[in-house]
Amino acid sequence: LFKTNAGIAKGIVEACAKFCPDAVLGMIVNPVNSVVPAMAELYKKKGLDPMKIVGITTLDVVRANKFVGEITGKNPNFINIPVIGGHAEVAE
Repeated sequence: LFKTNAGIAKGIVEACAKFCPDAVLGMIVNPVNSVVPAMAELYKKKGLDPMKIVGITTLDVVRANKFVGEITGKNPNFINIPVIGGHAEVAE
């Protein structure tokens, strides 16, 4: 899974580095805890800001919105809970 997804991400990140180096790249990728740091390292090696590569944990956001909606009795479609970090047991 890592090899395939990292290869796809690498192609996208290299294109962004060439054509839109100032953009912030929000990556929805699996495994987010491995691919995003690898792509940030790639950006860094190209002399670009590695902090412009961010991982988006959409599933975690949806789960958080649903959880808060259940507790508050509100529709989770109208809740927006920011989630920082991944959902893996170990983040390296």
